[in-house]
Amino acid sequence: MKCLYYLAPTLDSTHHISDELRAVGITDGLLHVIAKDEAGLAEQRIPSSNYLETLDLLRDGFIGSAIGLIVGIVGASALRICAPFGPGTPRIVYLAAVAAATLFGAWEGGLTGIATENKKLAEFHHDIEAGLYLVLVYAPREREATVRWLVRARHPEAELAGIDRHFLNPFSPVKRRGAASHCGRIL
Repeated sequence: MKCLYYLAPTLDSTHHISDELRAVGITDGLLHVIAKDEAGLAEQRIPSSNYLETLDLLRDGFIGSAIGLIVGIVGASALRICAPFGPGTPRIVYLAAVAAATLFGAWEGGLTGIATENKKLAEFHHDIEAGLYLVLVYAPREREATVRWLVRARHPEAELAGIDRHFLNPFSPVKRRGAASHCGRIL
């Protein structure tokens, strides 16, 4: 499943795109719009994005847990060498220390992620702030060609701005397309 990023210039255009995608079987769970005007999306019953799409919660949580794991292993090794609890300390104590550091790292990373914009959306930040609508379509393999054809044929005002193998992989890159012109506007 790929995530196709389309930039649409108006709320009306976004509404028509979402209606036509629903008509070909793209459900609201596979269609999300990121916009500055969240109220307009709700008013038009257009599915807006969720926290996993707009915030860097997953990416920073994974990074935090990796850092916590490394710190936990170093800390547990230091505890084992220094033996402050005596030489007969069960190994479960060291494993618990590693687990606690890993979980703390994931928690801290998640808190950092809640406070930061998703890195995949950074390239589209100026477009969204300029009032454009970023339409994310999670296209199943068997419907990808239909989605691309439909938007290209019926909505020439919408630009295919990027492609991601799958949005929920926080480390996969977004291939940005046509960065110079945004929906017919030169920025």
